[in-house]
Amino acid sequence: ADYKNEAEVGDALAEAFQTGLVKREDLFITTKLWNSDHGHVVEACKDSLKKLRLDYLDLYLIHFPVATKHTGVGTTGSALGDDGVLDIDTTITLETTWHAMEDLVSMGLVRSIGISNYDIFLTRDCLAYAKIKPAVNQIETHPYFQRDSLVKFCQKHGISVTAHTPLGGSTANTEWFGSVSCLDDPVIKSLAEKYGKTPAQLVLRWGLQRNTVVIPPRPPR
Repeated sequence: ADYKNEAEVGDALAEAFQTGLVKREDLFITTKLWNSDHGHVVEACKDSLKKLRLDYLDLYLIHFPVATKHTGVGTTGSALGDDGVLDIDTTITLETTWHAMEDLVSMGLVRSIGISNYDIFLTRDCLAYAKIKPAVNQIETHPYFQRDSLVKFCQKHGISVTAHTPLGGSTANTEWFGSVSCLDDPVIKSLAEKYGKTPAQLVLRWGLQRNTVVIPPRPPR
């Protein structure tokens, strides 16, 4: 929802279904609950479904473990307080949000639910209060940010790890922070040459061999 592309994706899906290019049951479709909608989980999910022109989601994730001031369902704002700091809603707990996510499953709107950008402590807490265990924790992880303890903890407890930004930010990190791109790292480049692969192929294979689900780098925010 925060990337504001659900309506366009919905149009493409509708065309694909109508022309027989693909069937709904052949696709695994995921979207996320934005920070400003923690207190409006059902409404936010229904809004995403309407834009995607779908009856159900295969997976729905909590985008970030923080509730911010509600700006209206579907608006995905990041409201700032008078002090210029993110306006966090301290009346909504992550436990409350998770139980609302569980309601989506019982309502048939979502088949699986999960979390995103949760560290090991928040993931542990979620397991303690969850009636339905998170199916997924989507996190940033790549050779430059391996997060081995978190990955192993999730896998030990049956939570699949999805790796976003699997190429380490690539050229964006170079432009924004002046750091060496993962794809330009001399060690990675030499290994890629040794095995007859591109640096990107090597890094993605590294992610797969950790038993993480590797998805394309997220769009810039």
